[in-house]
Amino acid sequence: MKKKLQSITNKIAAPMTIAGILVIWELISCFHVVPTYMLPSPVQVIHAFISDFSLLMFHAKVTLVEAFLGLLCGVLIGFVLAVMMDQFEFIYKAVYPVLVITQTVPTVAIAPLLVLWLGYGIAPKVVLIVIVTFFPVAIGLLEGFRSADRDAVHLLQSMGATRIQIFKHIKIKSSLSQFFASLRIAVSYSVVGAVIAEWLGGFSGLGVYMTRVKKSYAFDKMFAVIFLISAISLVLMYSVDVLRKCCTPWENRRAIRK
Repeated sequence: MKKKLQSITNKIAAPMTIAGILVIWELISCFHVVPTYMLPSPVQVIHAFISDFSLLMFHAKVTLVEAFLGLLCGVLIGFVLAVMMDQFEFIYKAVYPVLVITQTVPTVAIAPLLVLWLGYGIAPKVVLIVIVTFFPVAIGLLEGFRSADRDAVHLLQSMGATRIQIFKHIKIKSSLSQFFASLRIAVSYSVVGAVIAEWLGGFSGLGVYMTRVKKSYAFDKMFAVIFLISAISLVLMYSVDVLRKCCTPWENRRAIRK
C-alpha cells in the first residue's frame, strides 16, 4: 500500500509542479508585477499559439526534417567511431582527444562559419546537428562496449569465436542501455542545434520564426514557440524511452522484479 501511494505521488508530482508554476505566472501577469509586454500571461501565450498554429506547424516541419537528418547522420557516425575505437586501441588514442576537443568549441561560434561555408540551405543545419549529436552517441556506445562481461568474452574466445561474433552476441547487447541513454540526450540536442543554426541564417524553421517575432517584440509568440520546442524535445525523448523498452525487454523484466 505504501509503495502504491508513493508511486501515485511520484506520478502527480511533476504535473502539480507545472500547474503551480503556471498559476503563479498567471497571477504575476494579472497583477502587473511584470508588464505584460515583457512577460505575457499563459493565456496570451496559448492564444498566440492557436492564432499562429498553421505557421508554427510549417516551421516545425522544417526543423524536424533537419533534426532527423542530422540525428541519423550523427548516430551513424557515432556508431562507426565507437566500433573503431573499441576494436583498435591506436584509433582510440588518436581519435578520442579530438572528439573531446570538438565539444569544447561553442555551438554559436561554429554556426556562423557553417552558414558562411555552406550557405543558407539545409546543409549547415544538418552539419551542426551532426556535430552536437555524434559525441554523446559515440561515448555512450564506447562505454557500453567496454562494459561487456569479460568472462563471457573470454568464454567465446576459448570457443574460437571471431571478433565479429563476440561483438554481435556480447558487446551489442551490453551497450544498448548506454546507447539509449545517450540517444535521449542526442534527440534533444538535435532540435536545439537546428534552432540555433536557423537563428543565424535560413528561410524557414522555428529558429527563423523566433528571430522574426523577436524583432517585432511579439513576446507572446516567442513563448509559444519556446513551449513548442520543449514539447517536441519531450515527445522525442519519450519516443526513445518507448523504443528502449521494445529493444531491451530483459531490462523491463529486471525492473518488475525489483
